[in-house]
Amino acid sequence: MTDLVHHLTHPLIQHKLTLMRRKDTSTNSFRRLLHEIGILMAYEVLRDMPVQMITVETPLEAMQAPTIDGKKIVLVAIMRAGQGFLDGMLEVVPSARVGHVGLFRDPETLNAVEYYFKVPHDMGERDVIVLDPMLATGNSAVASVDRIRATKPRSIRFVCLLAAPEGLANFHQHHPDVPVYTAAIDRQLNEHGYIVPGLGDAGDRIFGTK
Repeated sequence: MTDLVHHLTHPLIQHKLTLMRRKDTSTNSFRRLLHEIGILMAYEVLRDMPVQMITVETPLEAMQAPTIDGKKIVLVAIMRAGQGFLDGMLEVVPSARVGHVGLFRDPETLNAVEYYFKVPHDMGERDVIVLDPMLATGNSAVASVDRIRATKPRSIRFVCLLAAPEGLANFHQHHPDVPVYTAAIDRQLNEHGYIVPGLGDAGDRIFGTK
């Protein structure tokens, strides 16, 4: 494990992930569990985010107190599965700005093909958190961060539910300075580029499309 890979082992996160892995978990339950894990992971991902001191009036006196500037945080969901993560994260930082990257994986080459990209203006002072449940081959993650990096944000972090060793290696070969936060690092990819043992196709399980 390197300093750039943060394995989030909190028991609540791991328990909910185990429930999501079960093949008989319903679409409704899978979606709800991902929402809950998004909330829990947000606490870990934001643990060392910068704060600023502001003056507040308590019932007794004025004081200086720390606050996160939520408007400086941009949550970027890689569509479509990243949307399932987004709602939980927004419960923790409701004032965050939101961006989207639309990608699909070419079934032959496994390369990422972009069809949509929209992020806030003036990214230079913003901290970006990229959301995608699966870091499999890493191609979508690399392509997304390539596009986001071109907007010159202050920082970038990548958050996923599951990662494969191959995907982590590919991602950090291209973006060696971007930390990855994940709930699990599974064994490997199979011949179709899916994480095993994994939990299946996250998008299909979130939206009930298979």
